[in-house]
Amino acid sequence: MANSNAGPLDNKLLAALPRNDFDRLLPHLSTISLQQGIVLSEAGDEVDQIYFPHDGMLSLLAVLRDGKAIETATVGREGVVGAMAGLGLYKSLVRVVVQMPLTCSRIAAPHFRTAVAGSEAIRNLCIRYNEVLLSQARVTAACNALHPIEARFCRWLLQSADRSGGDTVALTQEFLAEMLGVRRTSVTEVASRVQNAGVITYSRGVIKILNRPALMRMSCECYQTLLDQSAALT
Repeated sequence: MANSNAGPLDNKLLAALPRNDFDRLLPHLSTISLQQGIVLSEAGDEVDQIYFPHDGMLSLLAVLRDGKAIETATVGREGVVGAMAGLGLYKSLVRVVVQMPLTCSRIAAPHFRTAVAGSEAIRNLCIRYNEVLLSQARVTAACNALHPIEARFCRWLLQSADRSGGDTVALTQEFLAEMLGVRRTSVTEVASRVQNAGVITYSRGVIKILNRPALMRMSCECYQTLLDQSAALT
């Protein structure tokens, strides 16, 4: 559930800015809450708002011509969505969906571009976090191509738990299937195996992690790779 008391400094990127640079943004930031499943933008839309999550998670999905979509990256309070609009007019290349309910700071693109033009720190924020998203997309593409569904499922749960700040993740099988690019029946089978191993419980769209070390062992190497690359780039 989104935290109604969260503020801009709950976002790690905003909190890391020098005070003078943060103050350039602050008058134009508004705090909003968003429910799970809301689509913030579609591929091809002009980015007119930039989002800095305080909690929860946004998913970035590549959309194919037949309408199928698969997740390429996730963004929580460590990041930002739409920041490259600060470097000029910018169209989204992905669909952005609220994966878990969240509170975020939002700023209109024209105000953000003005702040970027006057601040090297904010400009560098845009560039560095874009590298983080590109790195995520590369690792996720390799993971989807080379690793079994069970390992990917476990990696994805770990990422989601990190974003939620707890051991409980509320997600339907349909949503999980779309994020992983697999059939719903495959998600059911994998979730049952992981549950039977005593690592999670899964009931009515709510997954609770019971044994995080075991979940990490069942995950592929990509979970740690993503953590390491994000730490190196931010």
